[in-house]
Amino acid sequence: MRAASRPVAVASPAANGAPAEDGFHRLLAAEGTDTVLVCMVDMQGRLVGKRLTARQARAEAGEAMHACDYLLGVDAEMVPIPGLRASGWERGFGDFSIRPDPATARLLPWQPGTLLVLGDTVDHEGHLVPHAPRSMLRRQLERLAAAGFAASMASELEFTVFQGDWQQLRAGGYRGLTPDGFYSEDYQVFQGTGREPLMRAIRNGMEAAGIPIESSKGEGGPGQAEITLLHAPALESADRHVIYKTGVKEIAQAAGKTASFMAKWHEAQPGSSGHIHVSLWTADGAPASAGPEGLSAEFGHFLAGQIALLREMTLFLAPVVNSYKRFQPGSFAPTKAVWSRDNRTAAFRVLGHGKSLRAECRVPGADVNPYLAYAALIAAGLHGLEQRLPLDPPAEGNAYLAEGLPEIPTTLREAMAALDRSAVLRAAFGDAVIDHYVRAAAWEQSEHDRRVSDWEIARYLERA
Repeated sequence: MRAASRPVAVASPAANGAPAEDGFHRLLAAEGTDTVLVCMVDMQGRLVGKRLTARQARAEAGEAMHACDYLLGVDAEMVPIPGLRASGWERGFGDFSIRPDPATARLLPWQPGTLLVLGDTVDHEGHLVPHAPRSMLRRQLERLAAAGFAASMASELEFTVFQGDWQQLRAGGYRGLTPDGFYSEDYQVFQGTGREPLMRAIRNGMEAAGIPIESSKGEGGPGQAEITLLHAPALESADRHVIYKTGVKEIAQAAGKTASFMAKWHEAQPGSSGHIHVSLWTADGAPASAGPEGLSAEFGHFLAGQIALLREMTLFLAPVVNSYKRFQPGSFAPTKAVWSRDNRTAAFRVLGHGKSLRAECRVPGADVNPYLAYAALIAAGLHGLEQRLPLDPPAEGNAYLAEGLPEIPTTLREAMAALDRSAVLRAAFGDAVIDHYVRAAAWEQSEHDRRVSDWEIARYLERA
């Protein structure tokens, strides 16, 4: 992520300097546009929605589109999660609506003739559904604005490319996976050249879709790569994150390959991170992260709040059982709730100076839902600002070996319990929202607990 820039409202790909509504209708009327993809984001951070004909989209003129409310009440396999209050068999699985946000409209170069527009999830009265990820981020940004600040954010997503498309991998039971590479290619140009046709297609496709790219590079594992997105105001950054992630998968699929954002696909290979950068700005666009001696007092409180609540918000940063396999000493994934100056062993790394000063949260993996993670980081930062929490001195040396520091939860079960007990996050998001996500995590854990793994069979089938 480059130096954080002023997080003012930026011209969307649709707007091009014009009001968002005008930009949306201009793209809708563009020659060759025949499909309009209207999407919301589910609990897992995936795009879900419908494809409309351009004719129907013009007739509806951007009106809200109905969708089943179970979209915010299912697991990764689209199985309804029992015990939720917001949706379920007892409530009859009614509808809510996706209200298009015209500022998000953009043509997708990798899907010919397709215009994508993201939307907010609203109820029958047009109110934001509180447990919808985009609603949760909007609410925390409103609170941040009321405190006189705005946030500029960016995601750094790593992914692994495998030979063969997803149908081939699934047919083989996801066994014998072959990464599209042979050794650690971190910053290595030669091995990356072999995958450059795919990387180039992703970079150019994202640029054309209004998702600015800084760079691409090889990462620490065979077939592993990172393409860095530029920073933006928090909501725009989260929108870019989910479109980018879906686009990478689609572009790789078209090339006969599979791109996976799984946090840890193999015990012997590096995990894929989803680091999040954040800087503070005043309401009038002045930088607020840096002070005369480094961090400003306000940003120090903001960061102290994130550190203080790291255990309680980890579920929003590491959402599934597999997420916690990354947190190993010496793995470049953190294990301690501590900050540092440009030190990759800590959970928070402060980088840059002046306008570029920012904090990088190194906890999330590439499986993170950006709306939930951004919202949690902002809510925790606001707690630090409101309570004027003091920031401890930065960690020095190898934070993995430091003693007496709070540990990042090592299991989904531990993170779920910490969130459930969090009075601060319950006050920030509301009891109903926290209960919804805790119940979803409990279901995910129970689905894992009842399964028999290949490791268990290999270890116990003969020896038990």
